[in-house]
Amino acid sequence: MPKAAASSLEVSMPAVVEAEAGGTARIECSFYTAENGSSTSITWFYMDRSSRVRLCRIAGGEILEENVDYKGRLSAGEDRALSISRVTVQDARTFVCQVGEGSHVLGENQTRLHVYKVPEAPEIVASSGGASVRSSEIPEIARCVSRNGFPPPNITWHKNGEQLQPEENTVKMPSTLTRESSGLYTVSSTLFAHVTRQDRHSLYHCSVHYWLRGQRRTAESRRVNITVFYPMEHVKLQVLPSSALVKEGDDVKLVCEADGNPEPVFSFSKRGLDNVWHDVSSLADTSSGVLNLHDVNKSSSGLYKCQALDLDDMRQLEKVVELVVNYIEGVRVKMEPSSPLREGDSVRLSCNAHSPLSLDYQWKDEKDRMVAKGSQLFLSNLTFETSRNLSCKVMAPSVPGLEQSKRVAVAVEGKPRIVSISSPLYVRQNEMVNLTCKAIAFPRPSVHWSINGTAHEYVEDQHVASNLTVRVSHDLLRAGAMCRVSNALGVSEEHIQLLDQKTPESKGVIIVAIIVCILVVAVLGSVIYFLHKKGKIPCGRAGKQDITRPEARKDKIVVEVKSDKVSEEAGLLQGANGEKRSAADQSEKYIDLRN
Repeated sequence: MPKAAASSLEVSMPAVVEAEAGGTARIECSFYTAENGSSTSITWFYMDRSSRVRLCRIAGGEILEENVDYKGRLSAGEDRALSISRVTVQDARTFVCQVGEGSHVLGENQTRLHVYKVPEAPEIVASSGGASVRSSEIPEIARCVSRNGFPPPNITWHKNGEQLQPEENTVKMPSTLTRESSGLYTVSSTLFAHVTRQDRHSLYHCSVHYWLRGQRRTAESRRVNITVFYPMEHVKLQVLPSSALVKEGDDVKLVCEADGNPEPVFSFSKRGLDNVWHDVSSLADTSSGVLNLHDVNKSSSGLYKCQALDLDDMRQLEKVVELVVNYIEGVRVKMEPSSPLREGDSVRLSCNAHSPLSLDYQWKDEKDRMVAKGSQLFLSNLTFETSRNLSCKVMAPSVPGLEQSKRVAVAVEGKPRIVSISSPLYVRQNEMVNLTCKAIAFPRPSVHWSINGTAHEYVEDQHVASNLTVRVSHDLLRAGAMCRVSNALGVSEEHIQLLDQKTPESKGVIIVAIIVCILVVAVLGSVIYFLHKKGKIPCGRAGKQDITRPEARKDKIVVEVKSDKVSEEAGLLQGANGEKRSAADQSEKYIDLRN
């Protein structure tokens, strides 16, 4: 800190104090007196050019005689420091602190107040007209502006991150500094530079540099790219998708590209069979260089030429490409023998097609299921059921999606054959029933019934089915019905037998009755046996309680079987030798139930 030289009092102050515009600047003034210092005062001045201007006087900690320009912005601290609020750029000057006692000056010192204001971020605008590599004058690249800075900032230019330096007849960057009414500065700069073809990818930006607290600071703008105009050097013509994969029915684009800017004018032509180029630009977008070919076919193949015209120097470049449209044509199927087929016959199918590519063959049925591979298909022992529509699918493996198909009908002819009939059919009289008859044949047969009713006919492939709705009568139940199927090759007939069906209720009653009878007999037998075991039922002749025979014990249970008719007994009990026993001998027969 500088010190007062010619005085009896040492006053200490910082050489420089910095403050941001709008903020508060605090300027210290320190000194020491041997006395209590109650009679000392401080007078502040500021330098206006080479003269002093009184700012204020501080005595007893109060501000006296305040300068009109600073009124309301000054304050004094207990440490004798002077604070200036709401600092403006006009406050950037030298302030003097003078210490005195009465009219006697004891000492003084001074401080330089630096005021700063961080400038706004730089704004960059690229030249809307672009820049040409052929320009004889140095073209404008961009403009850069930074506002409201203090002290005055400066601007530098950069390309692809590297700072540009002025070069005679190549790079210029003039700047303008403007002091606003607020005292702040606005700086602007314009970059002029020659460009090359490579600069179409270059990025430009500007930087604003300013000082803050003794340090150099920088703020950068966004990066911009400018439009660079340059002549074309090469032309490229390509087929999309790749010509090797183009097939009939595709949509194809021929894309012509030139490396100049602005884009040249494109035109297209196709070489005909007469070796003459025919203009096809009507199918193209000449501004974008795209020739659209829709639903190409074999005749779309050939040489195509793109011509690019640079309107700046009328230079013209051209490129030729060949379009190859892959195709499959002339698919046909040959059937041997070609005469009408009958059941049991065999047939050979041969498939052929024309294409510049290698071909594969597949045979498929109506449901697109593969039957066989190869150009030939042999079918043997044909029947109505094997009659069907087949297709020969021809494919080019080298070009995905290139395929053609040809259908062929393998029809087996013959008289009708009835394959299903609803017989025998159990019915009840007077009810409505459906009679069904299904046959197979080719040509398609017709179905007739021997009785009247409501008929509905259904056809599926070679099958014909007829449903007849009819009421069951006594005559129908007795005679049945006849289904007759016929076509030009013959007739087939089948008889439907109708059987009377008993009602489920009557059958149920009979079954219940039988079960009840069985249960009654079982209960009766159980009761008799129980009573007999208890001795409640006598055994033998009426009035006979005991049986006395020498060889039979009384505790044996004996069942007597007796017949009242002697003549019948005599006949039934005739011996094996033909002799008849006496009535007395035959009147009783005992069966021992114990053994």
